[in-house]
Order: sequence, then C-alpha cells, then structure tokens
Amino acid sequence: MAGIMSVISYGIGTVIGFAVVGVLVFWFLQDITQKKHTVLRNYPVIGRLRFFFEQMGEYFRQYFFAGDRAEMPFNRATRGWVYKEAKNEGGIIGFGSTNDLREPGSIIFVNHPYPVLEEDRLPTPSLIIGEGYCRHPFEARSIVNVSGMSFGAISAPAVRALSRGAADAGCWMDTGEGGLSPYHLEGKCDIIMQIGTAKYGIRDRDGGFSPERAQELAQVVRAFEIKLSQGAKPGKGGVLPGGKVTEEIARIRGIPAGRDSISPNRHHDIANVDDLLDKVAYIRDLTGRPVGVKTAIGGWGFINELCDAVLRRGAEAAPDFLHIDGGEGGSGAAPQTLMDHMALPIAEALPRVVDSLLQSDLKNRIRVVAAGKLVTSARAAWALCAGADFVVTARGFMFALGCIQALRCHTNTCPTGVTTHNKRLQRGLVIEEKYLRVANYCRNMNKEIDMIAQSCGCRHARELRREHVRIVQSANQSIALNMLYPYPDARRIAQARTAAGATAP
Repeated sequence: MAGIMSVISYGIGTVIGFAVVGVLVFWFLQDITQKKHTVLRNYPVIGRLRFFFEQMGEYFRQYFFAGDRAEMPFNRATRGWVYKEAKNEGGIIGFGSTNDLREPGSIIFVNHPYPVLEEDRLPTPSLIIGEGYCRHPFEARSIVNVSGMSFGAISAPAVRALSRGAADAGCWMDTGEGGLSPYHLEGKCDIIMQIGTAKYGIRDRDGGFSPERAQELAQVVRAFEIKLSQGAKPGKGGVLPGGKVTEEIARIRGIPAGRDSISPNRHHDIANVDDLLDKVAYIRDLTGRPVGVKTAIGGWGFINELCDAVLRRGAEAAPDFLHIDGGEGGSGAAPQTLMDHMALPIAEALPRVVDSLLQSDLKNRIRVVAAGKLVTSARAAWALCAGADFVVTARGFMFALGCIQALRCHTNTCPTGVTTHNKRLQRGLVIEEKYLRVANYCRNMNKEIDMIAQSCGCRHARELRREHVRIVQSANQSIALNMLYPYPDARRIAQARTAAGATAP
C-alpha cells in the first residue's frame, strides 16, 4: 500500500513539475516575442517580478517600511487614531507624541493658563440652518457630520451602517451625487440631498431637474445641496465605472445599468452666480427646505461675486450654507492630474471664504461647512477656529467602517466591503458592528473638539477663534492664525451692512 501511495505521489509531483515547466516555457516564448514591454523582451520571465513588485510596493511600504507619519494620503498614526476612536478605546498614548511640531503647517493650539473648569463648561449649541428664510429650517446638532458618499461609490452595507450610526450620534449624512437610496433612510438620520451636475435621483426622463421629484424628496430630507464641484476633481464630473453600476444603482440614478456613469463637469442651467442664486431660491421655494452650495475654491473671484450678488439682491437670496471642499478631498474616483493639482487646500480656502462673508456681513446668514482631510479632532477644531460652523468628512467615516486604505475604491475589489458591490467582499462589513463604530467616531470627535476648546479657555467649541491656534511656519517658529489671516476691518463690515440696507427691496 505504501508503495502505491509513493508511486501516486511521484506521479502527481511529476505532473506538477511538467506543468510548472510548461508555464515557464510559455511565458518565456510570450515575453521574448512580444513588443510592448522592453524589460520583458530583454529579460523574459524574470522581468515579470518588476511588475509584481511595482504593483505590491504600496502595500509593502504601508506595512513594513513607511514610518507612522510617512504615508499619503493618510499615515498610519492618523488611521490608527481613527480606529481607536471608532472602537471607543480612547486616544491615550504614552512616552510622547510622534507628531513633529517643527513641520511647516503643523497645528498648535494655544493653551489657556486657566482653562475652563469642568463645572463651568457648556454644551456645544446646535445651529439652525435656514432660519427665517425657508418654511422648514434645519437644526444641526453635531459639529462633525458624514460627507457626501454616493450609493454606488460605496456599498449598500456601508450606507446602511453610516445611516444607523449617524442617527445614533445625532449627525447628518450627505447622500453624495448618486441620489437617495432606501439605505440612506434606513437609520432615520438627518439627510442632506445633494444635487449633482447629472441630477441623479432628482431628474426627469430627459435628465433635467424634476420639480415633482424634488417635492417628494423634501418630505424625507432635511436640506438640499447644489454641488458645483468637489475637491478631488474640480471641473470634472463624477465617475462611477460601469462595473459598479448595478441594476439597483441604475434605477436610483435613472441611468442604464452596466455603463460608466459620468456626470457633466457643471450644471447646464447654472453658468454664473446669478443663475446659481436663482436656482437656490427656486429649490428653496419649491421644497421649503434649506438649500446650500458645495464647491472647491480656486481663487477669490467666486466667493466675492457671490457675496456681491447677495448684497445686491438681499439676504433672502443667499444660500443657506456653503460647503467648502479643500483640494485634498478625494473619497471618490478622479483623474490624478486634477486630484494632485487642482483647487486650494482647505487650510487656505476656508479662512478666505470666511473673510469674504465677514466683510459682507453675511457670516451669520450663511453657515459654513468645511471638508478636506479633516479626519481628526485637531483638524476639525482648527476649522472651527478658522470660521467654520460644521465639519464633514468622508474618509474619516470610511476608516470607522473598517477601510484600510487599500487604494482600490474605483476597482470594485475593496477588501473591506466599503466600496465594492461584490457580495462576498461585502460580507466582511457587519452592519450591526460597524454602525456602532460610526457613532463612536462621531461622538468622540465632538467630545475631543470640546476638550481642545476647554484647554483654550473656551466654554464650548463654538467659542473657538483664530487666536486660539498657531500654525508652524518653519522649525521652532509659529504664527497665530489671526495674524496669518487677520480678521476683516470692522469698518468694511459696517460699509457692507450699509450697502446691503441701501439696496434691499
């Protein structure tokens, strides 16, 4: 019997050996005769290792070679911090920080010599969006909220977990430009419906804006957001590869299944600031809901023209909120050229936008929402210091769902089930577990923002101002944010108020 098994094993080994040799011979002949790759033509078979290591290099660097703060777009220290917050394990460390405070751009908060006592702290107040200017203003309770991620770009389990987690934490959830799905509504959280350039989910049969659909959506959403552009790809429409356009997604968006979903690079019916304000007023009157605008910022022309037009028309013509997306945004698929080089980062865009609103005396009328790699409490607190009213993050909540930064969002092969429609891969995303992590991340972000404010001598987070944070300029030298971006002259604000009163109908 042992002899028979030995013969069988020998036979199997021989077959495998011939198979391996056959594959190597096939690769050798294929490589040496092909004309596309020089390396393979000169070094058949062994040259394939180059392509393998090139493909796997980013993963080897992530786990074996890169330092805790050496990666992009998010380093291991940042991801680890989010994971701990999401698991409710607390951001406690020992033996010192690995954050290099000599690095230009680093944030240093100005601690108060007599911080606010625990018993003197106040709860961070909610803010009402659209109060006095629409029939159904929206009370936003959380500073930190879920940024726009379309169903399609992310999976159904991911949307469901985000919806339930947002409801549990008391924050809002933006639909992204892919339209409202049943999964967004499942958790009964506050929803902001984004109107993208293709008007997915709010379009008629011809692809135009549908007033009837807008009125239907107004029954279940808190606000509408007109997306002009996003930080990942200003000037370029959204891209959802055909492999991710399932029958269900196609039905929600109102497009053919299995074909690339490419939205226009801008709204056909919005060509200037007056068109934009007309559209804001129309949708607000039609639905009774607050209406805001999402855009990346490339210079000061847009925001200055917007403020001038509002002053000319009157405060009732203003959008109820502005969602400012930094050029470092990027949860969705985008051309690398635009993602690398288009639009200002949030660190420069946000203070400038706030300054324009202050100069026009519109800051109290228009709420400001900031986005752009604001995944930590420190970055979110900086945004409040700069003048934001709210912070939204997409990738922060993706990490809370279990994202490992595999950089496969556009390939439908996400190993954690967040951005894939492969049922086998989605199985790893357990909604009952992940929605709790979403809620924990949001609550802990808000809690730590308040902790920073308390250390700065503020009773709650909304008292943070530019003088409470410093920005490192060079090694061992920093400057207060209110010196880097001084508050506008009060006289200009008074002049703007007078001009607005003179031109109001």
